[in-house]
Amino acid sequence: MNLPSKVKIVDVGPRDGLQNEKQPVPAEIKIGLVHRLQDAGLTEIEVTSFVSPKWVPQMADNAEVMRGIRRKPGVRYSVLTPNMKGFEAAIAAPREEWPDEIVVFGAASEAFSQRNINCSIAESIERFRPVVAAAREHGIHVRAAMSCAVGCPYEGEIAPSRVDMLAGLLKEIGVQHVGVADTIGVGTPVKVQRAIEATLKHFGVDDISGHYHDTYGQALGNTLASLEMGVWQYDTSSAGLGGCPYAKGATGNVATEDVVYMLHGMGIETGIDLDKLIDAGVYISEALSREPNSRASKAIRNKRTV
Repeated sequence: MNLPSKVKIVDVGPRDGLQNEKQPVPAEIKIGLVHRLQDAGLTEIEVTSFVSPKWVPQMADNAEVMRGIRRKPGVRYSVLTPNMKGFEAAIAAPREEWPDEIVVFGAASEAFSQRNINCSIAESIERFRPVVAAAREHGIHVRAAMSCAVGCPYEGEIAPSRVDMLAGLLKEIGVQHVGVADTIGVGTPVKVQRAIEATLKHFGVDDISGHYHDTYGQALGNTLASLEMGVWQYDTSSAGLGGCPYAKGATGNVATEDVVYMLHGMGIETGIDLDKLIDAGVYISEALSREPNSRASKAIRNKRTV
């Protein structure tokens, strides 16, 4: 197998992981998580969302969090900006508090697009068009997440042709990088590879990442299948933060700790200190009054106490 020798991890825990938490998480805790992640060697961190606090109250402190981060050279800080209002809010602060990258999210499922952002796929692309243009004019990198790339809670299985269509639309409006997202975690290795093949028609392998949820325990297998195709960038979440709202009681984002443990065991470099990463996951989990949702974290912490 011709596997990548190095992998880049984007930790989405502070944003995607925390956004659906019912209990408010103080800004200083979120900032503390970002600091611990970058100290563990993460060079890509998804920090917050500039969305309406009416819809996502957990992210109402977005500007406070961005202002409070002690920025580390070589780290890219990204935020979600689903529309022009969100983008304008993200750059309303002084330049040194701006994000390095913005994220928009489209869906390969028409039903999911309607339920999630109240518009069709075509309408969502037109909504993103000025956001992408404005970000690039300001020298801010643009990444897009392609939700429901293999399965949808409303439509069921998603054909690779839908991913092909969405990737083409995102490329056309100037998106620089896309994530193939198994939003509900129903994907299996071959299905994920087909979604990546469809994406490769529009984006080079260096501009594609995998974003796999572990709802059915498939995320590590899907990561390995993607590695075999040369994909070397992945979204993961510290301590497995973030449930799956479409599968009651199920896990959501794959834990960064589990992915890093697997990669290091394969001799693949990540630049991440696994022990410090585990401590970061413990920090945020304690703030949420629960255990980290990571098997590698639990196993390694058990060995520490022996």
